[in-house]
Amino acid sequence: MAFREKSAWVMAITLLIGAIVYFYLVASADWPIVAKLPAFVVYTAVLIALATIGHIAIAVFSPKEANASADEREKQIAHRASHIASYVLGAGVLLGILIYLVVPLGDVLFYVVFASLMLSHLADYVAQIVLYRS
Repeated sequence: MAFREKSAWVMAITLLIGAIVYFYLVASADWPIVAKLPAFVVYTAVLIALATIGHIAIAVFSPKEANASADEREKQIAHRASHIASYVLGAGVLLGILIYLVVPLGDVLFYVVFASLMLSHLADYVAQIVLYRS
């Protein structure tokens, strides 16, 4: 398994755990749901901690691959994966705008757009994993 595929696995798992923690904190809030800075800070701290620990762990087991530059195949995979992720982000933002037209609450718009940002990054890493496997 290539180092960048391992990295994609680490980031996909990290993003899933971070999203679960974040939306658990949001779901436990009273209605109306107001965008809260503490939940965002916890989410950011979880992402940083898990990503750092995960990348250190995979770099320890393959230090030569960790320092190697991306080859042409890896660059193509990253490009195709980010292309797919851009569609996910665009669809989520469009959905957020449409929901805002029906339910004009800025906090709901924030959560839909933030969720689409999370999903687009997750889609990027999942697409990388699938492309490395194919």
